[in-house]
Parts: sequence; C-alpha cells; structure tokens
Amino acid sequence: MEERSNAFLETEKLGKLMRKYSVPCVISLVVAALYNIVDQIFIANADYLGSYGNAANTVVFPLTVVALAIAVMIGDGACAFVSISLGAGKPDDAHRSIGSAILLCLISSAALTAVYLLLMDPILTLFGGRVNNETFACAREYFFWIALGIPFYMFGQAMNPIIRSDGSPRFAMVSTVAGAVTNIILDPIFIFPLKMGMMGAAVATVAGQVLTAGLAVWYLFHMKAVKLERASFGLFPELMKKYLVLGLTSFLSQISLVISMAAVQNMCTKYGALDPVFGQPELAQIPLAVLGIVMKFFQIAISIAVGLAAGCIPVAGFNIGAGRRDRAKTLFTYLLTAEAAVGLVALLIVELFPRQLIGVFGAGNESAYYTTFAIRCFRVYLCMMVLAMVNKGTFIYLQALGKAALSTFISMMREIVFGVFLPILLPIFFGLDGVLYSFPLADILTFLIAAAVIRKVYKELSA
Repeated sequence: MEERSNAFLETEKLGKLMRKYSVPCVISLVVAALYNIVDQIFIANADYLGSYGNAANTVVFPLTVVALAIAVMIGDGACAFVSISLGAGKPDDAHRSIGSAILLCLISSAALTAVYLLLMDPILTLFGGRVNNETFACAREYFFWIALGIPFYMFGQAMNPIIRSDGSPRFAMVSTVAGAVTNIILDPIFIFPLKMGMMGAAVATVAGQVLTAGLAVWYLFHMKAVKLERASFGLFPELMKKYLVLGLTSFLSQISLVISMAAVQNMCTKYGALDPVFGQPELAQIPLAVLGIVMKFFQIAISIAVGLAAGCIPVAGFNIGAGRRDRAKTLFTYLLTAEAAVGLVALLIVELFPRQLIGVFGAGNESAYYTTFAIRCFRVYLCMMVLAMVNKGTFIYLQALGKAALSTFISMMREIVFGVFLPILLPIFFGLDGVLYSFPLADILTFLIAAAVIRKVYKELSA
C-alpha cells in the first residue's frame, strides 16, 4: 500500500486539505521572507548604518533571490513530480527524484557561491551598488557573508517543498521558523551591542539558514511516504528533465523578478540622480533604500500568495495523477478566492498605513524627504496588490496541473516583458515617478492575460 500512502488527498475535503497544506507553507515562506526584512529593520534603526545600510540591503536582496530561484526550481519541481508519481502509483520515481534533487542542489549551490565570491564587485555594480561609496562599502561587506551561506540557504529552501510532498507541511514550517527565530535573536545582538554592522546582520542570517538546512537533513532520514535508499542518489537525467520542467515556472518567476529588480533599481538610481532633491550626493541613496523597503513589504504579501498556491501543489498534483479533475477545478476556485482576499487586505494596509510601515524601518532617523517619498512609493507602487496576488496564484497552480509551458509564458510576460520594459520606458516621460507607475501597470496587463488562461483552464477541467 506504500504507493497509495497519500490516498487521503483524493478523498479528504478540499477546504481542510488546503488549510492543512497551505497554512504551514504560508508561514514557512513568510518567515523565510522575514530573514532579509528583519536584517533591514535592524540595519535601518542602527544610527551608524541608516539609509546607507538600507540601500545596501536592497542591492544584495535580488542576489539572494537568484539562489532562491534555483532552489525552488529543484524543490517545487520535485515536489510536484513526487506528488504526481505517488498518485499514479510509481514510488520508485518518487524516491529517485528526491535523491537526484538533493545532489543537484548541492552542486548548483557550490557553483553559485563561487561565482558570487569571484565576481562580487561587478555583480553589486549591476544592481545599483555604486550609487555612492558608503552604500557600496556596506553592500560589499554584507554580500560576502551572505554568499558564504548560499549552500545552506538553497538546501533548506529546496528541501522545504519536498518535505511537504512527503506529507509533513508542519515540519517544513517548523524548520523554517526555527531558522528565522535564530536570525531575529542574533540580529540585534550583533548589530547594536557588538557593533558588527553589515557583517553582523549577514552572519545572523546565515546562522539561521544553517539550522534550517540541518533540520532538513534530519528529516530526510525519517521520511514517511517516500523512503530514500542508496540507489536513490544519482542525477538520473531522465527524471531531472521531468521534474525540472515542472519547477521551471518557479525558477522563471523568481529569476525574472531579479531581472525586473535590476531594471527598476538601475532606473531608480539613474532618474534619482536627475531629481532636484535626490540628485544631491547626501540624499542619493534614499530612492534605492525606500524602494527596497516597499519591495520587502510586497515580498511578505507575495509570500502568502505563493504559500497558498504552493500548498495546493501536492493536493492538485495527486488528484490530477488519480484522474480527479473535478477536485482540481474546485481547489483552483478556492485558491483564487483566497488570493484575492489576501491582496485586498494588503492593499488596505499600504494605502491606509504607509507612515506606520515606513516608521518600522527607521524613518525617524532620516530626512523628511525620505518619509514623503516612501509614503508615495507605498501608495503608488503597490496599488494593484489584488491583481498581483491572483496572477501569482495562477502561475503556480498551473504547474500542479502539468501546464508548465503556459505558466511559464504568463510569468515571463509579467516579469520580463512588462517588468523590464515598463520601468525603462515610463521614466522617460515621468521621471522617477515613472518607476513607480511601472509596477501596477505591469500587474494590470498581466491580469488581462491571466483571466483568459483561467477561463480556458476551467473549461478543460470541466470537460
């Protein structure tokens, strides 16, 4: 009966399954997002770092997303493939794909760390680190230690969805929370009394990542639905092609976000220098620092959206494998409703309480220009949060349905076509404000495409 050990995914009430799998996944991803956000909060409130440290954190953030992109491609792809394999009664494919994913994660993380350490200066420059000398020095110090922790970070993030696919979403959540709590405890100690600056923030983050990775290793020896054997470990190209395709959308949605952030950050730096206020050298880092803060809030909201959808992957994948398309359709409806509700709550927060949000990030230590620009940035940049959440949920759920190509197409349109083209085009006409307008416009255009895809998927699942 081992091949049907997750058979309850076909019979249990969908609302209950969604709560069981999505809630722990949401908590895990929100806590993971808090790693970088907590760093930025403590950095911003340290008077010897301030907006320079904030801007440096913004510069490094996309580079951690590159590592995350590779990890989720491996982990989400393996998660979906394992769930489908178990639903179809193929346990050998399940355990060999997990062993392959482990090896691939170790190899790719080592390679990425080497690239980051060898090409540190040009990489930081590419993401706007040269806005002024103080910001570049802070970014370099922070990035060095973050790069050393990349293998632990990637392993923990890649194993998290695999642990969920094994039927243990709570353990996946606990392992991530444990690492985040470690970071939260160590950050203020290293930054304030020990005055370790950007290095302290980075070391605290890496310490948490090491703990999460260690817990993942422990779980791999105690799996339930899938049992790993010595024969499980190999790259197995025929399996890699199958599960990496399923995880390709997760990769592209993250890596395209990096490309979009690079465009936004460079345009922010370029047109900020032409602004009558932020063109002053002592204020040059403010647009970049503020944009980073707004992106961090968005990261929390989008983590909830991703968590809701990712939690549905094992359920949808199993039911598709078992031929229960009707349940996959109903679950999609539940997901879209939940995504829209989360987006509405997030929208109300950013529109009604921007001053309070920016206050958490040390606005009291900065100039009035900092607060004024931050409030405008929150209200304009994030005004289409509802559509952003629905778009993201659609991208991810399509993976569970085996529609990797369609999912990839929509994701690429959002992050590459709209996410890069609009931030470059609009500032030509609207200056620094054009950077802010680009984000909501991209979400509107993407939703027009997503709505047509959602309608098509509903018809197919009803056939």
